Amino acid sequence: MKKLTFLLCAFLTFSSYAEVLNVEYSRFYSHVRKLNDEDTKALQFAFGFVRVGEGHLCKINDAKIVTQKQTLPLEVTSENRFTVPSEKVLKMAEAVVRIDLEEAANVCDMSVQLETKPEYLKTEYTAEELDMLLEQYRSFFNEMGSFLSFMMPSVEGLLFHFENGTLNTAPKDTPAINGGMLMLKTQWLEQKKSLSLPEKPLRITAIASKG
Repeated sequence: MKKLTFLLCAFLTFSSYAEVLNVEYSRFYSHVRKLNDEDTKALQFAFGFVRVGEGHLCKINDAKIVTQKQTLPLEVTSENRFTVPSEKVLKMAEAVVRIDLEEAANVCDMSVQLETKPEYLKTEYTAEELDMLLEQYRSFFNEMGSFLSFMMPSVEGLLFHFENGTLNTAPKDTPAINGGMLMLKTQWLEQKKSLSLPEKPLRITAIASKG
């Protein structure tokens, strides 16, 4: 009996922290619709929830889009981020994104990350491909800052993130990879060199500065 009571108490303690969060799809759509453009076709928004005061992402057990007529499963990455499709019909259907968090929602703040789509992640890049990715980020920030340009950051290069956070190496004719990150500033990219990486990056983001 004591063992059963202990197991029940442990279950109740765990359950009190886990929470299913329902967020209006329209909140996500307001972001993803900004990328429905040829000039930003290589980019996507990845969503997650940051643990308040700690910086790491809260664990997501499951995520899905739910309407009155259907349920669409969403893939959650090993980093606890997910993407959503850009579908106006889901907004009109008042869909919700249902996220099963392993902890309480009040300690997890939504995080939105602009990054390169998975199909643009590889080990070999031509100078033209790198320039295309750089221009995609520039186009996004230029469009977002068309009326308030003084508030928007400027793109100063590409940042490659690797799954191995301890990766330290110096690929030939390329800046060194330190702590699992490779920074390619515009000065290097303007040399129009190709890039050869020791492994496929986890994601590519922009190096941005508000000057």
